[in-house]
This record gives sequence, structure tokens and C-alpha cells, in this order.
Amino acid sequence: MYRLVTHTGLRQVPRSIANNAGRPAALATPRFVQPIDIRTIMSSSSGVKVSDRIKHDHAELEHQYNNIIAAKDDDTKVRWQNQFIWELARHSIAEEIVVYPAFEKFVPNGKQMADKDRAEHQKVKNLLYEFQKMTPSNSDFRPTLDNLWAALSKHIKEEEREDLPALEQHIDEAYSGKLASSFNTTKHFVPTQSHPSAPDKPPYETAAGLLATPLDKLMDMFKKFPKEDTKA
Repeated sequence: MYRLVTHTGLRQVPRSIANNAGRPAALATPRFVQPIDIRTIMSSSSGVKVSDRIKHDHAELEHQYNNIIAAKDDDTKVRWQNQFIWELARHSIAEEIVVYPAFEKFVPNGKQMADKDRAEHQKVKNLLYEFQKMTPSNSDFRPTLDNLWAALSKHIKEEEREDLPALEQHIDEAYSGKLASSFNTTKHFVPTQSHPSAPDKPPYETAAGLLATPLDKLMDMFKKFPKEDTKA
């Protein structure tokens, strides 16, 4: 089950959240309450392959998409919409900064693979940019979401079936774990909204992200997000 609250957008913390009793609702901070500890972030992917980390994100995105569709009221839809946007924006940029350069470096024909994935990301970013400006009352809300998910789910299937196995085949387990840690770390320092006109390759993407991230996180402070208390 999920209880719905707001958050500040500073950093993600474990599912057990500090008690916010007595605090104004607008200032509640269920998911983002602690300062960032780089050592904790760097070790959080220990023993996890980069493909596992990415697949976990994919499953979370599908879960959030389904919750938008299943929401019984506009307030709940908006909360899950915000969560979906927040997760997808961070995931996409972290892949472009960390994972796609690894395709190019280690996988035969990895440059073509990375370019294909960046092109698919661009389509998703364009749709996400339109979706993040919409409210549930907009007649294009559901069609835009469905178009977005159709493009994203196609990309996810190809990535999980072809791209990630190819990468894992050409790197060892230790290096895969390092990529997983780097991917997880990067997600904490990139924009949380879609910026489709920004570069999609480092170092220019990294520089653009550093400029956009503070404003995105400031905007997050005034948005409503779902909080997961227990699994259904």
C-alpha cells in the first residue's frame, strides 16, 4: 500500500522513513531527508551488476506507469506522474553518461549500439518533456503517456535482450559492479526533469546537467510525490 505525501527532492533514502509527525504537510520529506554521503552511495551497488541495476530501474518505471493508469483520482495521478518523470529523467541521463560510453569502449559495434540507444532516448525525452507539462485534466494526458510508454518499453526490451547482455559478456564482474556504483552515484547529481535540447554525450551532457540540476531540484520541493510505506 502507498501513503501519499510531498518531498524535497534532495536524495533518496531507504524505505524506512523518519517520522514527519507534527511537520507542515508542504514540508514533509519522506524520501529525501538526509545529506548525501558519497561513501554510502558508492558502496550501495556492491555485488550488483550494472545490468541488474538498470533492470531494477526499468521495473520501477513500469510500476510507476501502471500506478498512474490505475489511480482513482487526479491527486494520486499527479503524485505518480511526478515520481515517473523524476525516475525516468535521472535514469536516462545516467545511462548516457555511464553506460553508453562503456558500450562504445568494450562492445564490438558498441558505437552503433550506443547511438541507437541515444536516438531512442531522444524520442523518449521529447515525449517526457510534453508529458511533464500536462495535468490529468488535459485531454492529451493519457495518449501522451501511452505513446511515451510505448517508446520506452520498446527501448527497455531491446536494451535488456541485446545491449546489456553484450556489455556483460565483454566486462568482468568486478568492473560491472563499478559501473553499477557509478550509475547509481550519477543519478543523484543529474536533472530530474526532461531537457530534450541538452547534449546527450559527456562531457557536454555532464556540464549541462550540472547547470539544470539545481533548478530541477528546487522545483521538486514544491511537488507532490508518493511515499511507499509497505508493499501490497
